Amino acid sequence: MKQVDIDKTSWTTCPDCHGLGKKSQRLRKKARLHYQYQLEQFKNSNGEGKAPLPPKKQFKTCSSCSGSGLIPSEHFPSPDKATYPHVAIIGAGIGGVALAVTCLHRGIPFTLYERDQNFNSRSQGYGLTLQQASKVIKGFGLVSLGEGVTSTRHIVHTTEGEVIGEWGMRKWVHSDTESSSKRTNIHIARQSLRLALLEQLGGNGAVQWNHQLLDFNVEDDKRIKLNFQVDGKIKSEKADLVIGADGIRSSVRQLLLGEDVAPLRYLGCIVILGICPLKNLNHIESPLLDSATVFQTANGNERIYMMPYSEDAIMWQLSFPISKNEAKALSNKGTTALKKEACKRTQWHAPIPQILEATDAKQISGYPVYDRELLTLEQLDNAGPITLLGDAAHPMSPFKGQGANQALLDALALARGISKGCRPSSSWRDIGLRKSVLTSFESEMLKRSAKKVKDSAAAAEFLHTETILFKGDEPRGGCLKRLNE
Repeated sequence: MKQVDIDKTSWTTCPDCHGLGKKSQRLRKKARLHYQYQLEQFKNSNGEGKAPLPPKKQFKTCSSCSGSGLIPSEHFPSPDKATYPHVAIIGAGIGGVALAVTCLHRGIPFTLYERDQNFNSRSQGYGLTLQQASKVIKGFGLVSLGEGVTSTRHIVHTTEGEVIGEWGMRKWVHSDTESSSKRTNIHIARQSLRLALLEQLGGNGAVQWNHQLLDFNVEDDKRIKLNFQVDGKIKSEKADLVIGADGIRSSVRQLLLGEDVAPLRYLGCIVILGICPLKNLNHIESPLLDSATVFQTANGNERIYMMPYSEDAIMWQLSFPISKNEAKALSNKGTTALKKEACKRTQWHAPIPQILEATDAKQISGYPVYDRELLTLEQLDNAGPITLLGDAAHPMSPFKGQGANQALLDALALARGISKGCRPSSSWRDIGLRKSVLTSFESEMLKRSAKKVKDSAAAAEFLHTETILFKGDEPRGGCLKRLNE
């Protein structure tokens, strides 16, 4: 695989903001006096009514690191084993590698375990759209994403090719300014982003490959003993904190909570994915193949979504309602059957049939779509020094493009929480990591991701109904909200 072109500089946390990317400001005099006045009124009323809430602190972007929380370092970071807990990260997908990177920058000792044999064990994978995460990508030390592609136009069609919705910079802004590019989405292959993050760690050697987690238990000294299967043998390791970043069918989650707590929930549809090189489409002239346009076409049942995968490839995602048993059966038939089904269902306007026909079956995959009911803080109260992030904590349908974004935000938030909650002046060894770090992290994570899980589940339904055919120059989710008002 081609290496992602990123800056080779090592990074460390910004001393001015302690790696948070922002600094608190003093309360304005007006806000402070107003609160004091309300508090005095409350006291004079003999406690009647509700006590006024103290004004929230205001934050500003740290000028020293431009909000990334990082500054360049001449030396590769070394772990501070005396200060911080040793973190065992289970799963070297996007979320797990991102957490490892943010721990590295902060001197938090970690070991990253992955059940795959090596980096290339996984298929080429799908493309990601970085939305909120694109604003904080520098917080992972990624100065640039060499294989990232920016889209500036999004179009919705009927199956006959009629445009029923269009938005994006090329519609609303008629200039190629730097400010406009900041408001666009970045599309990148999943493996390319994963590789860019791994390079921050120094390469594939930073991962303990071929480690299948079997079980773990908290011992008397509060440390966690983990047992792995490695080449048919049992290998034991110890850590102070275990993070399950091992996906929707997380082993850590299963061992921690069991399958009865928020089991997999089928969302009533299947997704078939394909990646087509543009060179396979040289004979087709279409403005939709300019590597800067995202488009989708639907008929109220089937829906196909196409986006740039890289500068020289396009990714497509076909979805349609189907029973769970039928979805499993179709997925199990393999790539050739998936391609045949996709082509049969999309004899629509050009260049859709041509793209699907030109896609090699080896670059096609398909799976039933699941999520889980969101966890609660109460369900994690007794988890001790163990937590989850990304799809292990809050899996969601792919239709809002939020899975990887939320995993990246989770990773950054957790590393910052460890750095803040386990400073030398803290007593994390005495009061425990749950109280010092995890409860606060989980509260923020679950609150932030709740709407994404809900909206993604709703999208799995309305994108396959006539709602998507609503005429309007806005994302289909916006149309749904207006129709329900």
